[in-house]
Amino acid sequence: MTLKKLFTTVAICTFSVAGFGCGEKPEPPVPTEASDPNAITFDDGDFEFAAIHEGDPDSAKGALSVEAVQGNKMLKFTDSGTNLADGTVQKIKFDAAMLLSKENITKVRSIEMDVYADATAEEFVNEDEENVQAPGWIGGGGGANVSGDKWYDFADWEGGEYNFEMSGAVHVTFKFLLADGGKCWDGSMDEATFQIMRWGAQNEGNFYVDNIVFFDGDGNSLPIEKSPKKVKDDSEVTTSKDETPESTTATEV
Repeated sequence: MTLKKLFTTVAICTFSVAGFGCGEKPEPPVPTEASDPNAITFDDGDFEFAAIHEGDPDSAKGALSVEAVQGNKMLKFTDSGTNLADGTVQKIKFDAAMLLSKENITKVRSIEMDVYADATAEEFVNEDEENVQAPGWIGGGGGANVSGDKWYDFADWEGGEYNFEMSGAVHVTFKFLLADGGKCWDGSMDEATFQIMRWGAQNEGNFYVDNIVFFDGDGNSLPIEKSPKKVKDDSEVTTSKDETPESTTATEV
């Protein structure tokens, strides 16, 4: 073996307590810890302000709960198990009026959160044409009801996990880009709801949300002040990607 070849071999091999071995086994992704003091982390187990939206023909069915993933609690949409087979959309609705004061509701200009997906089957086919228990591509969109009883479309989001059963965090940012024109929330709204929707699933699996933060126009996070009102599932609002009611669409810039 030449000296150059030896250096190449050493460079790709590692020592461990168990012995000498070449290559490193990839580690599964870990959940993201909240970095903002005003983040909704679900650590207290409360999700009264959230509900599954089941009112549309394409809405996925399931149940909400707070579950710990590697010690990190987050909101889980446990799908009925036929999301991929039925081509349905997993939709979770949140009522910000249960989380913010009336004064701060009017200040919201963006909403950020971390979302995840897992796989419960081996329907995803990777580049090597192997069936893998991994979510694959993860993506979707969102929207909110705004002043004047209009529906406001947020920009799409996407991420992925192609090797492991559970994905890492996909960071989602929703912005009220037309807020100056009144397309945002106001203090008179009994409900200030927004939805996050996951579509185009490549495997059967579940959907998770964590670390929700509301920001004002200057990028300052808004404090959470929970109220005991109940979020309602408004089945009259259609929120699929391809079919929406009278709406205001904003494109991310």
